Amino acid sequence: MPNINDFKAKLRGGGARNNQFRVTMPFPGFAAVGGETESMSFLCTSTSLPGMTVGEVTGLNFRGRELYIAGDRTFSPWTTTILNDTDFLIRNAYERWLNGINNMTDNEGLTNPIDYQVDAFVDQLDRNGNVIKSYTFRGMFPTSIDDIPLDYGTNNAVESFTATHRYQYFETNTTT
Repeated sequence: MPNINDFKAKLRGGGARNNQFRVTMPFPGFAAVGGETESMSFLCTSTSLPGMTVGEVTGLNFRGRELYIAGDRTFSPWTTTILNDTDFLIRNAYERWLNGINNMTDNEGLTNPIDYQVDAFVDQLDRNGNVIKSYTFRGMFPTSIDDIPLDYGTNNAVESFTATHRYQYFETNTTT
């Protein structure tokens, strides 16, 4: 019968920790003024490792049996939560990025995806800061940034906002 020592032996490295990660976001040239990528790696307080779904094709019937086969893969949107500093460095970069994709005043914007899409990275770290798993989001761009609530009653807090992104696909250090 398994015991606690067997369990501990299977939990390599003490288990991956949710709070040990790094996001690297290379903002496109038209949205960056300098320093955004480095600041993002410190001020991004939460994100997720990407999710995906392989759909299924249903309705294939053969002699009273339904046959299921794999369909197309879809990827979940990727979100990040970022602390807002007093110069709004990252927030302003996101606003410029979204405005470049679709201008607020005249509904025009960049039409060539290579001009507004970037490759972004999230690394899962061990407790010593070593990368134990890495993800590359290919062809990533923001689709929204959330509002920042302002409130006289909120004390002892730093503003934060969430950015949601879409990407074409991701690669990991174990798959391509």
